[in-house]
Amino acid sequence: MRYVLGIDIGTSATKTGLYREDGTEVAQASAAYPLYQPQNGWAEQDPEDWWEAVAKTIREVLKQSGVPAAAVAGVGMSGQMHGLVMLDEHNQVIRPSIIWCDQRTGEEVTWLNEHVGRDRLIELTANPPVTGFTLAKLLWVRRNEPDHYARCRKILLPKDYIRFRLTGQFATEVSDASGMQLLDVSRRDWSLPLLKQLDIDPAWLAPVYESPVVSARVDQAGAQACGLLVGTPVVGGAGDNAAAAVGTGVVTEGRAFTTIGTSGVVFAHTNQMKVDPRGRVHTFCCAVPGAWHIMSVTQGAGLSLSWFRDQFCQNLSAEAAQKGESVYRLMDDLAARIPAGSDRLIYLPYLMGERTPWLDPDCRGVFFGLSAMHTQAHLIRAVMEGVTFSQLDGLNIMRGLDLNVEDMRATGGGASPFWRQMLADIYDCPVSRLEPNGGPALGAAILAAVGAGIYPDVPTACAKTVQLGESSQPDPALTQAYQKTYRLYDQLYPLLQPAFAQLKQL
Repeated sequence: MRYVLGIDIGTSATKTGLYREDGTEVAQASAAYPLYQPQNGWAEQDPEDWWEAVAKTIREVLKQSGVPAAAVAGVGMSGQMHGLVMLDEHNQVIRPSIIWCDQRTGEEVTWLNEHVGRDRLIELTANPPVTGFTLAKLLWVRRNEPDHYARCRKILLPKDYIRFRLTGQFATEVSDASGMQLLDVSRRDWSLPLLKQLDIDPAWLAPVYESPVVSARVDQAGAQACGLLVGTPVVGGAGDNAAAAVGTGVVTEGRAFTTIGTSGVVFAHTNQMKVDPRGRVHTFCCAVPGAWHIMSVTQGAGLSLSWFRDQFCQNLSAEAAQKGESVYRLMDDLAARIPAGSDRLIYLPYLMGERTPWLDPDCRGVFFGLSAMHTQAHLIRAVMEGVTFSQLDGLNIMRGLDLNVEDMRATGGGASPFWRQMLADIYDCPVSRLEPNGGPALGAAILAAVGAGIYPDVPTACAKTVQLGESSQPDPALTQAYQKTYRLYDQLYPLLQPAFAQLKQL
């Protein structure tokens, strides 16, 4: 029996799974680490924390399972996208990584729009300038930390830094590199014209691989730290959402998934590259060679619910601890008592600014329509509805690009029965869960299985390893009720946008 490792370097923790070649998980381990916010809107992490978590969780899954390292046929990695890791000439980290949800780069986005041009950037990289993308972060360092910039010799994404620590080799792959705003997404390689225009040394960037292709092998230092054998192949891997697509079987035309983690994503596979000329959704290379995906992003999706839990649901947390249950299940139960529309209470999930569809780092969260009749349960349901409306924003844009989504799957928070039904009602389409719940770690492992030669290609591997669970069907009456609330939700940001800009100046 052959086994594969899937490693997901997330925002709050690293999760590592060991899987049989048929996709059955035999062991899983996770290790958490902190997120630092030195200023409002900033978000940083220490790459050493990621490495320690990866090494620890690999050792744990090997120990739990009793599987010998010699039986591990390959390693796949997924990771939070867009993070900037800068190395000096000695391959040492220069400064903490500025991660995906950081919003400090508004001036850099303005500069890119003025000096390169929004349309030109869409032409070169398939996407407009975005505060969260790696390029804007690099330009921020160049402007604000010139000493750090002068020392830079290599730019890596979070999972690619882990690859370097595990193998001693520099590499990246097409899906994660697409989110740097330095990749020509149509050609699936670095955009040399953009690098030249911005005076960024191409040597700072790692070679680009397709996701299931072997990119490096575990070296002596990596083996000693993690317990793997020297020479174990490590495939290109994928950004977290592209890996989640593999883990959910969204690898053919007509399939899509919704995931609600810290951020929220609607992700649709396409065999033909499609670009939104207004830049409201992202077009990236996907983990299937020769294919692409269109992705919308809600910055504060699951973050909205976890923030509300931590600040206003201490009673539910205490009750959950006493009963040995999930606090989120108790929150679901409370929300289910409230009618669709939350009795005219609407939540805008802009805790960390927003990407889709507004691309505005300065907007902030709002409860609209709050009155004395509203209870804790109303606010919980309103948060969930607001997050789901923001996901519908992205899905509607995709539908406008003639993307016919016939098969929607849910992972993360959206896979709970209550939230999955809400998704089905608001999307007005069936939403299925995975059995077991697929995700980035499984997707990374499937890519490793392809790279190890266990399967000939990604769609074949997914057909053998990914299983659908139950499906939630939309309720026409609830869909109609939600459409009324959504129409008002859709009007609120344009009305509030000038006020958000003024708020920033206070």
